[in-house]
Amino acid sequence: MKQISDYFGAYVFNDEVMQQRLPKDVYRKLKATMDQGSALDLCIANVVANAMKDWAVELGATHYTHWFQPMTGITAEKHESFINPKDRSHVILEFSGKELIKGEPDASSFPNGGLRATFEARGYTMWDPTSYAFIKDHTLCIPTAFCSYDGSALDKKTPLLRSMEVINTQAMRIIHLFPDEGITHVSTTVGTEQEYFLVDKKLYEQRPDLILTGRTLFGAMPTRGQEMEDHYFGMISPRVSAFMKDVDEELWKLGIFAKTEHKEVAPAQFELAPVFTTSNIAADQNQLTMEILQKVADRHGFACLLHEKPFEGINGSGKHNNWSLTTDNGINLLEPGKTPEKNARFLLFLSAIIKGVDEYQGLLRVSVASAGNDHRLGANEAPPAVISMFLGEDLEAILTAIEQGSTYENTHEQSMTIGGGVLPDVLKDTTDRNRTSPFAFTGNKFEFRMLGSSLSVSCPNYILNTVVAEELSLFADELEGSKELEKDLYALIQKTIREHKRIIFNGNGYTNEWLEEAKRRGLLNLPTTADAIPYYITANNIALFTKHGIFNEAELMARDAILYETYYKKLNIEAQTMVRMVAQDILPIVYSYEEQLLQLQAMKQTMLAKSEVHPLIKKLDQLSTKLYQANDSLQQHLHQCDSDDMKVMAMYFKDTILPIMDTLRSYVDQLEEIVPKNAWPYPDYFDLLYHL
Repeated sequence: MKQISDYFGAYVFNDEVMQQRLPKDVYRKLKATMDQGSALDLCIANVVANAMKDWAVELGATHYTHWFQPMTGITAEKHESFINPKDRSHVILEFSGKELIKGEPDASSFPNGGLRATFEARGYTMWDPTSYAFIKDHTLCIPTAFCSYDGSALDKKTPLLRSMEVINTQAMRIIHLFPDEGITHVSTTVGTEQEYFLVDKKLYEQRPDLILTGRTLFGAMPTRGQEMEDHYFGMISPRVSAFMKDVDEELWKLGIFAKTEHKEVAPAQFELAPVFTTSNIAADQNQLTMEILQKVADRHGFACLLHEKPFEGINGSGKHNNWSLTTDNGINLLEPGKTPEKNARFLLFLSAIIKGVDEYQGLLRVSVASAGNDHRLGANEAPPAVISMFLGEDLEAILTAIEQGSTYENTHEQSMTIGGGVLPDVLKDTTDRNRTSPFAFTGNKFEFRMLGSSLSVSCPNYILNTVVAEELSLFADELEGSKELEKDLYALIQKTIREHKRIIFNGNGYTNEWLEEAKRRGLLNLPTTADAIPYYITANNIALFTKHGIFNEAELMARDAILYETYYKKLNIEAQTMVRMVAQDILPIVYSYEEQLLQLQAMKQTMLAKSEVHPLIKKLDQLSTKLYQANDSLQQHLHQCDSDDMKVMAMYFKDTILPIMDTLRSYVDQLEEIVPKNAWPYPDYFDLLYHL
């Protein structure tokens, strides 16, 4: 039986492989670039490229690709074979340092937000040596950044790398205020919990809405949804278990620390979670995880749904982003320790995060904005659209004591006796978990819970990194050169708590009372993507990104335009799909069933001499008429929306098209409940959710 340790990372050009295949001096220089961000010596590129090629070919690779993350939210790759002609009859396998460092895919058809004209097709991919190369589908994949001809960032990785450099610089300024612990570098680490649905592939292929939009645009609830809450952490069926085992093996081969898997709350919903790693590697690995979930699902006769809300009436899927700050010698800067009230460095970093989340609520909301995620946020399955922070009773009590200048009553190390004789006493955690909080402290990290399941984690993390870096830089400006550091540091923490405590909320985020309270506190409530996007390019946010070199103003404006465009285009695809499904499949079935009932009634009327219309026929006639009218209205309004202004289009779809889509769905779902199941043109929710 093969052991995990025998194949873990087998398809990754990792430290172990590099040590075996690279000369010592080349390995040391490459590691310095990977670990400390030092400049890459181009003279070593040929050596590294040749070693990569030899290793990849031995494992069956025939091609290489620069693997990058354009602003589509998914990955892209252009494959090139290793072969070069030796003569008219023979080839040799080559891979040069130049090919490793730089590629030139056509950039003309990727989202650019106006950063380049249509005729400006040239784009460049550049090797990211901080993320390991790997083999996928017999191809050597080289993680890269992607930019335009003039150097503008056209991807999600470049700003993430920039933000990691910035937060390291500013965090080290804070580190240097305290006694030397040998820290030379600070990294942000991320762990991404990934939720998803599985449905039978044969049923999936009968649903045009699932294929084209990722979610069911119509569907009446089955008689049982998630009311019993017995799917959560339940026993995993043999078929799904085999799928999960296959997923784990594929992920482990790629060096991805897949660790936790279980059933989620909704029927047919599951979750996979990895161990933490550096932010840019975590982003790469999460993209791979989503791809592998879908590929392996296909092999097992499933379709893996990553949409945030594939089914109405039950929980949708999110992606919890567990974020922390870690030093190069293994210190977690968000670890409170046994006496957090005395841990000045922890409290200073915590205060910076509190201030950043409060001051940049709108920006953090934009970082998770999408048409799909709008269906989740604010429902009893995901945090509300109002940004707040959960710290727990213990930390909040410490901060309150600091704010008031009072003495904190230590409540640490309390034991908890459960009873039962054989059960041991255990230490009680100093705080509970709050599953309704958008941004929750969970012991030594913050869990940003608002991300949608299909989202690239790069954007939320480069925004979070930049926001915290900004606050750390302001703190450092104030404290560097202080002659009474302890006194000034305490005063700064106290001032920060007083000015930004409104963002801290430990209660139930699902209640209407909290929404009213949030309004009184002056917190933003941005329920939809169209409401949130304007906060991307406010004056203070433009200043933030340009100050730290994350974006120039043109790069930022481009992302704003792409958000608007993506939002309305996704809704347009959904609306067009609805129109066609109703016109081509649903109305003909309803009319046919109505005709059958009329014929049956005519026969009975002849025999019984009755003339009244059966109530079912009346109901069918009323609903089908309303459905036809709503479908016609949707089609007419789709033809009317035509503007070159992306914001105008986004607002039109939010305010005009979405309400008609909701009305249309309500009629279809009512009809599904009265038309015979064997006549309905699509698999229903019962089939999709309970046939695994």
